[in-house]
Amino acid sequence: MTLHTYNADTYKKDELKNINDIDKLTQNKDFYYWFDIKGLADPSIFETLNSKLNISRLVLEDITSSYQRPKLDEYDTDKYVFAVSRHLYLNEENDLCNEQISFILTSKCLITFQENYEDCFNPVRKRLEIGKGNIRIGGSSYLMYAIMDVIIDNYFTLLNYWGEELDAIEDRLFDNPDKRIMYDTQGIKRSLIMIRKVAWPERDKLNDILRSDSDLISDLTKTYIKDAYDHCIQIIDFIESLKEIASANIDMNLSIISNRMNEIMKVLTIISSIFIPLTFIAGIYGMNFSREDPVTGKVLPANMPELYQPHGYVYVWAVMVIIAIVQVIYFWRRGWFK
Repeated sequence: MTLHTYNADTYKKDELKNINDIDKLTQNKDFYYWFDIKGLADPSIFETLNSKLNISRLVLEDITSSYQRPKLDEYDTDKYVFAVSRHLYLNEENDLCNEQISFILTSKCLITFQENYEDCFNPVRKRLEIGKGNIRIGGSSYLMYAIMDVIIDNYFTLLNYWGEELDAIEDRLFDNPDKRIMYDTQGIKRSLIMIRKVAWPERDKLNDILRSDSDLISDLTKTYIKDAYDHCIQIIDFIESLKEIASANIDMNLSIISNRMNEIMKVLTIISSIFIPLTFIAGIYGMNFSREDPVTGKVLPANMPELYQPHGYVYVWAVMVIIAIVQVIYFWRRGWFK
């Protein structure tokens, strides 16, 4: 638990062991306060929020239920606002992780709840320390926007990474296609579907903020929320484009495999076509129906006179070679060897 206390001129950061005195910590109205809470394992935190700030138990339940979709809930116009975002990032194994970020916004205070200890707020903390821009003077609602904007910008980072991966997969398709290409592409496509499930409700949540009548969300914040809303629309369009590329890569991979199979079948067909008549000739003369009875010397009618033909073996070979050559010339003229 970290408390950031700031105004236009000063900034202070304190590590807290508990927030039992949250009402006393936020007494000075000359400052804004940001409670950054990581981890949801301590139930005393939620009891304190319920007793000291009158935060609804339904809200506290949504915070601990880390499967919420992005949303905005208003509780009176000047009491508090509850919002949820989804932070997406790649872990060390490049697997996509989906983490819930919860916000409780009051007039002078912002409380954020992070499901685990992944550091996704560092750009916002640096801006607070430097005091650049509107971060210190925009109020708590502007700070909430700044955090949401960092989360949304991270979506662009993920999409750019997957876009480069799809380009690399497309190069592999032409160089050396293999079955791993389909598995890799399908994995990216599943990730795109996951981020799409997050981006659509995130856009709706930002639209709800723009339409909100709550006094806790300033006009300055709404001006910048419009920019974040446009970013969400761009992200959704980007996702659809990458999904089409992923589907095209899968279709292309299947087409290349099919064409390879057709080439193999064509080669086998050519070989079979050449050897079928040769096998037919060899089969006929392999029957050995003699023209004469070897014991009596009697001529047997309708039997094979060629068995005792001088140089018959050479003639048969000559006929078979000629047939093979004629077939090869025919196939070549038809373009089968291209």
